Amino acid sequence: MSSIPSIKKRINVTQGEYAISDKPGEVITTILGSCVAVCLFDPIGKVGGMNHFLLPGDSRGSGADVASYGLNSMELLINGLLKVGAKRNRFEAKIFGGAKMIEGLSDVGMKNAHFATEFLSFEGIPCVSKSLGGINGRRLRFWPTTGHVQMLLLGEAAKVAPIIKPKPAPVITDDVELF
Repeated sequence: MSSIPSIKKRINVTQGEYAISDKPGEVITTILGSCVAVCLFDPIGKVGGMNHFLLPGDSRGSGADVASYGLNSMELLINGLLKVGAKRNRFEAKIFGGAKMIEGLSDVGMKNAHFATEFLSFEGIPCVSKSLGGINGRRLRFWPTTGHVQMLLLGEAAKVAPIIKPKPAPVITDDVELF
C-alpha cells in the first residue's frame, strides 16, 4: 500500500452534491450505500472532482433535485472540471457504491452502478478503477490533485461474511487503497 497523502482540508459531498479541487492537500469525502460516486481526475491538469448521486438517469418530470440524478450529476461534475481547466480527453474515472442495502426492495444500487459505467463508456471516459455492488456501504477519500482514493467497506457484513444467502463481493480493481 502507498503512504497516505496529507490532508489539509476535507470537503464532504452528500447526496446530490459534487465538489472539485485543484489544491494539494484537499481531500473530498463521502459515504455511500446504494448511491454512486464518480471520481474524475485530469492527471496532467492535477484537478479532480467527485459527485454523489442517488438515482440513475435524469430528473425530467420528477420535480426532484436535479443533482440527485446520475445524468445531471455527471454533467455538473464534467462541466465544473472543464471550467477550472481540466481537459475532457485526459479524464480518468473511478466509480464506487451501488450496494443493495435492504433485502427485498428494488435494487437501485445496481441501476446506479449500471448507469455510471454506461455513461462513462458512452462518453469515452476510461474507468481505471471501481468497487460496485455487494451489500456494504463505503466510505471514500479522494485526493483530486493526485487521483488517489482510499475506500473503507462499512457495516457488520464487512467484518463477518453472511452465513445465509451470501452476496457477491464488490468488484475492486487497480489503484484503490482499502483502509
